[in-house]
Amino acid sequence: MRTPLSLALLYALLALPGAADDKKPAASPASGTADAAMALNAIGLSIAKSLEPLSLSPAELDKVLAGVRDGASGKSKLALDEKGQENLHLFVQARMAAAAEKEKARGAAYLETVSKEKGAVKTSNGAILIPLKEGTGPSPGATDKVKVNYTGTLVDGKVFDSTSQHNPPAPAEFPLNGVIPCWSEALQKMKVGGRSKVVCPPGIAYGERGSPPVIPGNATLTFEVELLDVVKAPPAAPPAATPAQPAK
Repeated sequence: MRTPLSLALLYALLALPGAADDKKPAASPASGTADAAMALNAIGLSIAKSLEPLSLSPAELDKVLAGVRDGASGKSKLALDEKGQENLHLFVQARMAAAAEKEKARGAAYLETVSKEKGAVKTSNGAILIPLKEGTGPSPGATDKVKVNYTGTLVDGKVFDSTSQHNPPAPAEFPLNGVIPCWSEALQKMKVGGRSKVVCPPGIAYGERGSPPVIPGNATLTFEVELLDVVKAPPAAPPAATPAQPAK
């Protein structure tokens, strides 16, 4: 079942850090007004973030804001019935497809440029690995867990994720068989203590769909990765012993 855009926005709000944290003390009456103002501003920022993939013009954004006001005041003359939801879906689908095509063209040009950088090595699947600092430790295997610091950027240089921006800032740990293929392949070519620039074509990253609203469709991604440690996968458990058969 397709999720209406309005519900997607609500889910985004509920997913904000601290939204489900019931361990924090309740705000005092004195701070209530300031907290409400910050929360309302955060709602606006969250909605704006959700709208980024649509690349709305100022005139189109005005129409969106008018719809919000009409809906909130009950003055809207348009109903979000099944036909309205279908129209909304088609509009969003068309805008995101156009954005993905634009991203694909930009990514292809970027990959061509990066492949010519000093030290660049292209893997069999098309990832580009550029060593920035050689490591001296072991390299991870395909099923090992790695501990890393990283920053991920889009072709235009916009940061979409970074361990330095996590709350709290801390290295990330994950198994290499649980990440995008580009990461799994590239990190197996690194050694602990090393730092590399890893460029991922969309086919071995998030593909045509991307990961909206943060990563657009067909996005070529660049990561600066520092491999801090490797946690080897535990050996496979031996098969259970077969009970001895009683003598006949």
